[in-house]
Amino acid sequence: MSSQSSQPSRSARPLPPFDPGDPLGIDDLLDPEDLAVRDTVRDWSARRVLPEIADWYERGEVPVRELARELGALGALGMPLEGYGCAGSSAVQYGLACLELEAADSGIRSLVSVQGSLAMYAIHRFGSEEQKQRWLPGMAAGEIIGCFGLTEPDHGSDPAGMRTHAKRDGSDWVLSGRKMWITNGSVAGVAVVWAQTDEGIRGFAVPTGSPGFSAPLIKHKWSLRASVTSELVLDEVRLPADAVLPGATGLKGPLSCLTHARYGIVWGAMGAARASFEAALEYAKTREQFDRPIGGFQLTQAKLADKAVELHKGILLAHHLGVRMDAGRLRPEQVSFGKLNNVREAIEICRTARTILGANGISLEYPVMRHATNLESVLTYEGTVEMHQLVLGKALTGLDAFRG
Repeated sequence: MSSQSSQPSRSARPLPPFDPGDPLGIDDLLDPEDLAVRDTVRDWSARRVLPEIADWYERGEVPVRELARELGALGALGMPLEGYGCAGSSAVQYGLACLELEAADSGIRSLVSVQGSLAMYAIHRFGSEEQKQRWLPGMAAGEIIGCFGLTEPDHGSDPAGMRTHAKRDGSDWVLSGRKMWITNGSVAGVAVVWAQTDEGIRGFAVPTGSPGFSAPLIKHKWSLRASVTSELVLDEVRLPADAVLPGATGLKGPLSCLTHARYGIVWGAMGAARASFEAALEYAKTREQFDRPIGGFQLTQAKLADKAVELHKGILLAHHLGVRMDAGRLRPEQVSFGKLNNVREAIEICRTARTILGANGISLEYPVMRHATNLESVLTYEGTVEMHQLVLGKALTGLDAFRG
């Protein structure tokens, strides 16, 4: 067979143009359904959130119930879950949705993550069929908002030490305790609350109208201002026996929920980073100093190049983890890898973008400082930097550094 071919070699084919918005050609990894999901959420965010978000952030108020119903109509609540009105989307599609939502604001992505990846996921995976039928269809539609009560005032990174407890009283359960930093708490119709029992840590689906339950709003935040954050107070809340989630005993239940939510953060953080990077890139091409655009100076180009590398590496990492999740091969340690890297790099991208915008970088006319302050919360919740470092350290060495 001749080594010569009448067909042009692959190397001789014309290359596609370089796309500054997708310099690595990551879109080539996405199928048409992935792109359709991404574009639908992107269009909704541009139409519904971006025109209002600076005002919501400045006022510290957001129309959560209205947005939840709209997100439910999009199919964005409980996306990867099957049945009960949920979309049954792939993990990659859910990740793309998180990226686009957080490109608008971390608070909007948090609304979706807590609703779907924590509250709905807990009921879907660990709840009884009756609990699933009672709660999930309304939650998928955004008619019922859920929250997830694990963190306490004195127990964040070490949930095993939680003080919230539930005791049996005849056939009932009686819950007492406090939970802190709870997204959606003050607007929720159901709270998934984790508590110590004589049988170990158990989860409960708590109707928020139950006597003894209250969810005071946490105010005076400088981060995630376009998000409802609350304390949950349970003062001898009496629940029937069927309120307990039958499929979970011990910490594995809530921790598996956190793994699911952390996966969304791996994608979402890159949305905040992308929005900030794009704002800085556009600014650098139009802002003039010394008689030319600042994007023409070497130092500015170095900043843009370095942060483009980290941004798109982070998106590639998120996609890789999504493919593994869809294949049933994603380990919690790998999610820690993604959360640790992507949130940390996203903050640095935002900070560098702020320097390119100069004084304008602190203005709400641009998204950069809003994303940077939001990411300070994202860096802490669902596991701090230090906790994910120790998760990876244990996985790498086989030695547990959590307890001395």
